[in-house]
Formats: sequence, C-alpha cells, structure tokens
Amino acid sequence: MQLGSKETENERFQHYLTKTYRKTASLIANSVKSMAMLGGADEQLCEIAYQYGRNIGLAFQLVDDLLDFISSKDTMGKPTAADLKLGLATAPVLFACEKYPELNPMIMRRFQEPGDCEKAFDLVHKSQGLEQTRFLAKKHCLEAVRQANLLAQSPYQKGLIVVSDLVLNRMK
Repeated sequence: MQLGSKETENERFQHYLTKTYRKTASLIANSVKSMAMLGGADEQLCEIAYQYGRNIGLAFQLVDDLLDFISSKDTMGKPTAADLKLGLATAPVLFACEKYPELNPMIMRRFQEPGDCEKAFDLVHKSQGLEQTRFLAKKHCLEAVRQANLLAQSPYQKGLIVVSDLVLNRMK
C-alpha cells in the first residue's frame, strides 16, 4: 500500500491515512487493546484503549513524517527527506499540494526525475504543509487524551496523557 498512489488529492490523502493506520497505528491500537483485554477489562474499556492507541499511533507517524523534513541526520539517525527519496508522499507533501499543485505530477512519478526531491522538499518548506501536519498530529493527540480522560484517574491514566505529549514533541 505504501508504494501505491492515487490520482486525486482527496483519494491520495485518504490512502495515506489508511496506510498510516495499517503501518503504524494498528500495531499500537491493538497492542493497547490487548493489554486491556489481558487485564480483564470490559468491552467498553477495551474500545477506549483501542481508540487511544489508534490516535497515538496516527500522531506518532505524522510526527515521524514531519521530522523527515525538519530534523537532521545526526538527530534522526537517517538522512532527511528519506521518504521523498523512496518515492513516498507523506502528509507534509500532501498538504503542500494545496498551495503548490506542481507537486502532483512529482507524486505520480514518485519523485524520480532529477531535481524532484529537492524541489518537493523546498515547496513543502514554503507551504503550510509542516504546520498542517503538526496540527493534525496534535488533533490526534488531543483525541488520545480525551480517551485517556474517560479512564479513572490513576498514575497509569496520567502516564497515558504524558505519552501524547512525548509523541507530539519528540525530536527523533
């Protein structure tokens, strides 16, 4: 799914979110849910756990995609713009398409022509793509916190809330 692309911007973003869920968020969502199940939680609590993990997972991947544009190789342990070089259009690029439609053909050819990666990287930084990606990650973290707040107050519940802050503000 990660290697696929869609023609229209709406389809493309929905494809990205579905891929992000399947790649990252489903692992976290089902891990958190399984812990609730193993702890003997009822169905409602298991669903809260699942939704918390789903939102944390989506936010984690969004921040990861953001860091690919703003972090350094020394910090991340991998080169910046790695996703572009792999031909992947992540949230910052997809948001940047709104302002710079010239990104669309680059996405469809998977940034394979000379200069595509550099041009796309530049356009993402000139657009609001990074800010929009951070906003969407924050929205998912806020939803995760909302889910955590449905739980009884405890050190564990507070820990779940702290995780959302760690995910949103991580630098690598």
